[in-house]
Amino acid sequence: MGDIYKAISDPVRRRILDLLKEDDLTVNEIVRKFNISQPSISNHLSILKNAGLITSTKSGRNIYYSLNTTVLEESFKWFLSLIKMKG
Repeated sequence: MGDIYKAISDPVRRRILDLLKEDDLTVNEIVRKFNISQPSISNHLSILKNAGLITSTKSGRNIYYSLNTTVLEESFKWFLSLIKMKG
C-alpha cells in the first residue's frame, strides 16, 4: 500500500486520476491538460501504474490509460475497517 500513498501524494498525479475518472486518455491528451513536459507526465503515469492505480491498453499506435478502481476500493475498505475497529 506504500506505493499507493506515494502515488496519490503528488497533486499532478491526483489530477491525472481525476481526469481518468472521466475518460480513458492517451499520454498526449493528458499532457495537453498540464503545463509540464511529456516525459514528466510519463513518469507520473509510470508511478500511478506501478501503484496499480491505472492500467494501460494499446490500441493501434496509441496507449490509453484507465483508472483502476479496484485498488482504490480495496484501500478505501481498509481505511473503513480501521474506523470501524476504533468506533
